[in-house]
Amino acid sequence: MGRAYQNRKESMAKTANAKTKVYSKYGKEIYVCAKNGGHDPDNNLNLRRLIEKAKKDQVPTHVIDRAIDKAQGAGGEDYSVARYEGFGPGGCMVIVDCLTDNGNRTYAEVRQCFLKNDSKIGSPGAVAHMFDHFAVLVFSGDDEDAVLETLMMADVDVADIESEAGKITVFAPAAEFYKAKTALLEADESIDFDVDEISFVPQTATPLAGEDVETFEKFLGMLEDCDDVQDVYHNAELPA
Repeated sequence: MGRAYQNRKESMAKTANAKTKVYSKYGKEIYVCAKNGGHDPDNNLNLRRLIEKAKKDQVPTHVIDRAIDKAQGAGGEDYSVARYEGFGPGGCMVIVDCLTDNGNRTYAEVRQCFLKNDSKIGSPGAVAHMFDHFAVLVFSGDDEDAVLETLMMADVDVADIESEAGKITVFAPAAEFYKAKTALLEADESIDFDVDEISFVPQTATPLAGEDVETFEKFLGMLEDCDDVQDVYHNAELPA
């Protein structure tokens, strides 16, 4: 599970290289989260998580503050969540999460990404059942038994723990994100998380080879270029 997750992170990182795209993505997501759940991070845990994640990705404070200030004002954009599922190059499974103010436009753009890259967009639920919605925490360490004991003592519902190459990966139900993160920090406040997020984690992996690898990377690039696309999850396993 962990290895497939890391592959997804690595392949996404290849396309997430435009700062303006990253700033826009976080600004929109923070705006919607603050608009719907309140602008105070102490009372809106999802907003707090987004702000922490944005800072880790080096999003400037003024971008974050502007999005929150905008959410407190009257009017503003009316964004809605849109999720598209389907099969990418080589038969891998793909979930595309969007925030949009025009569902028809967003669907058309995402559909073109599928059509132009030997992929097929499916109906809602086509592949989501093959992913788990998990809190994912990755940090340096090699004693997974000690980590498991810490989390169990804090009554955290742990789905899986893996230790590989000096990194420990914890998977827990999405609702357990802050409970798990707090328990780990209370046990060792020096922990520096490489990954701390809520994500769709594939239950199985689909290895890609040959031309499928190049097509898949082009597919991801086109999705990343769509302004409304916020996150892309997949189960593709790329060559090392």
